[in-house]
Amino acid sequence: MTPGARQPAGENGRDPLFVLNMHRNFTGVSATAAAVTSKQQEHYALRLVGGPLPGCPEPIGFREAIRLSRTPPPGRPFHIWHVRRNPEMRAGILARDVLRLPVRLVFTSSAQRRHSLLPRWLIARMDAVVATTPAAADYVPNVRAVVPHGVDIDRFHPAEDRAEAWAHSGYPGTAGIATIGRIRPEKGTDRFVETMIRALPHLPGHTALVIGKAAKEHAGFLEGLKQKAEQAGLGDRILFPGEVPAEAMPGLIRGLSLLVALPRYEGYGVTPLEAMASGVPFVASDAGWFETFSGAGACGEIIAEGDPEAAARSVVAILSDDRRHADLADAARRRAAAHFSVSAEADAINAVYEELWSEGL
Repeated sequence: MTPGARQPAGENGRDPLFVLNMHRNFTGVSATAAAVTSKQQEHYALRLVGGPLPGCPEPIGFREAIRLSRTPPPGRPFHIWHVRRNPEMRAGILARDVLRLPVRLVFTSSAQRRHSLLPRWLIARMDAVVATTPAAADYVPNVRAVVPHGVDIDRFHPAEDRAEAWAHSGYPGTAGIATIGRIRPEKGTDRFVETMIRALPHLPGHTALVIGKAAKEHAGFLEGLKQKAEQAGLGDRILFPGEVPAEAMPGLIRGLSLLVALPRYEGYGVTPLEAMASGVPFVASDAGWFETFSGAGACGEIIAEGDPEAAARSVVAILSDDRRHADLADAARRRAAAHFSVSAEADAINAVYEELWSEGL
């Protein structure tokens, strides 16, 4: 080995990396973390700390992460812990500042608004921040890179036969439309239901799915949406199946004809990307990073303020024109693969780690 060369580290010569996932529910943050972490394990001796994520190593506990981080890895000045939520930032600060472990903290931020007091305090203590958009970067310090979330274009891919994929889902009708995410006002679930009440009478054979979970405080909100569907005579066509297991989501999405996302606020929003990679166009509100995803309308339509009347017109127009739908679907897949690959996201985040390590030598 040449003088000054770094000794191999971790398993099979790979550097260790700790990814914290301390949330008991599978959320949008969980989905984006799972996608990039599954790619990073190809390059690092990766330890998932906390709860499981699909496609990732079996998790270890926080105490085990502490034990494994007591001394620097071979050839590196410190361990890197990647965190994405408040509890994970707190855990990282405890490890680094209270237990004095050789740890540096990298945080991913997607919020396009000013954080509240506690998150601001926590984020200010991160060693590096990765923002998902230029807008998100404006609200946080210590930004090392702007890296858009990506989608696993191998896991999410178009169906060979969309109608057959929908039939395999087990839901009624000949085609499907869905919104995916937490059931609450901020996510615009009510906007979706109102859009479907207007659109479905013009789309015979289509079934609408509200995929996601309502927290206890939003149980009344969910019940009200179900009542609206029933009162409109669409209780058998607007369905509320709840959460879908992460491993089943790619198969379900590739059977859809359209994804609809009408949140009032969204930091980034990954479900349109998953749809795009699956060859599914979208209709979305002007929130998150949806306008950029759309490629100036090549992959989907953006609805000002998520207006249900305008959204319904777009949904009907797209699904009533087979040629246009096919063009949108093809463009969506191409754009997701070219501009929003999770492999590119992982590479850009890995470069932040390398920069931190090089500064510590």
